[in-house]
Amino acid sequence: MTLVKACYVSPIGELSLVADETGLVGAWFLGQAHFERGIKEPVEMGDSVILLQAVEWLESYFAGEVLEVAVPLSPQGTAFQQRVWSELATIPYGQTCTYKALADRLQCRSSQAVGGAVGKNPLSIFIPCHRILGSDGSLTGYAGGLERKSWLLAHEESLSKSTD
Repeated sequence: MTLVKACYVSPIGELSLVADETGLVGAWFLGQAHFERGIKEPVEMGDSVILLQAVEWLESYFAGEVLEVAVPLSPQGTAFQQRVWSELATIPYGQTCTYKALADRLQCRSSQAVGGAVGKNPLSIFIPCHRILGSDGSLTGYAGGLERKSWLLAHEESLSKSTD
């Protein structure tokens, strides 16, 4: 399997985008927790259709367009992590969910197990783990940093208000 990588400079920091031939494998902020976690194959800097689609989607997202993710995603993780990430992807723009509510939706008794899977999400922004809050509504645990989480939530809140 060949992995191709590109860097994308966003308004809140540089992202490392990694794709294989089936989809986007990862989108990590440089220096974040779990940066490029799970990447074992050699990665080449370059272009691919998937990376170009990812950059186009990010450009639209940061320009304030509310779009469904139209990039094929191929996150690598355990079956449980995959379930959590799939559920994260259902949380709409401008909305949030708590770790406990997410655990309830997944019929999982452990909010901490769900939180661990959320924290290892390899596709920042594409799979919206930034939309998960503490049980009291506080900003907690974002691998890319709480400043970025706060920025993303404010950005999406302004987007959702403009589309109402």
